[in-house]
Amino acid sequence: MSFVNAKEMLLAAQKGGYAVPAFNAENLEMVQAIITAAEKENSPVMIQTTSPTVRYITLPMMVAMVRSMALRTTIPVALHLDHCENPDDVVAAMKEGYTSVMYDGSKLSYSENAENTRRLATLAHDYGVTIEAELGTLGGKEDGAGAGVLAYTDVEEARTFAAYTGIDYLAVAIGTAHGFYKGEPKLDFERLSQIRDIVDAPLVLHGASGIADEQVKKCISLGITKVNIATELRAAATKAIRAALEDANMIDPKKYLGPAREAVEALCIEKIRACGSNGKAHPNFSPFN
Repeated sequence: MSFVNAKEMLLAAQKGGYAVPAFNAENLEMVQAIITAAEKENSPVMIQTTSPTVRYITLPMMVAMVRSMALRTTIPVALHLDHCENPDDVVAAMKEGYTSVMYDGSKLSYSENAENTRRLATLAHDYGVTIEAELGTLGGKEDGAGAGVLAYTDVEEARTFAAYTGIDYLAVAIGTAHGFYKGEPKLDFERLSQIRDIVDAPLVLHGASGIADEQVKKCISLGITKVNIATELRAAATKAIRAALEDANMIDPKKYLGPAREAVEALCIEKIRACGSNGKAHPNFSPFN
């Protein structure tokens, strides 16, 4: 298999009634863990980075890491820019070799968001890159993502927006939030079902960390085909590192980053199974050039 954009994997998920897991990675060990988990489960996978992570690692380094591993694995891997509000940064990711991008204009007016997204979608498709956009805003805020205040996606606007902009997939706000939840999230399943009925593009669930697997599965049954997981992976990695560093003599980074990698891998396997993407690594996805 190879490095791919996300269009074929998400269309296959939409048709097959499962979701592709999209995991946020912060470093080499997390990238290794995500790909190893997907290999073990024979699952397609998307590796994501937020803008702060890109500033820390840099676009060329992230592309080099993910692409080199993707070309040596047996499963399809897409590299996705998550929640980017700056159009120039979205373009930079396309030029550098990201296979998928998200332009997040959800804080703008509907018309500004639509116009910016339409322009970027045209450019993305010229590059052979798939593009995601968001309508409505998620609650919470994590790593620079999210507006802090939840605004549900309007059903009719979702139909108009997706058709006008030409995006490949649409992130919807149905009650999820970034970061861990303070209390039980109340998801608007009816709204999701209504959006699915009138929007052809695959739908994306952000803020899945901390949502019970049963709720994630219900969202998938109602049309979600991409599920984003970030906070839980960070928490698992950090917990493993803290435990390893209880040994005051521990000075070798491999000795504490290794357990972090193992913890992330185990969690990714759980999430892959919750998404139902295990065993769904399609052999004929088109490679990204």
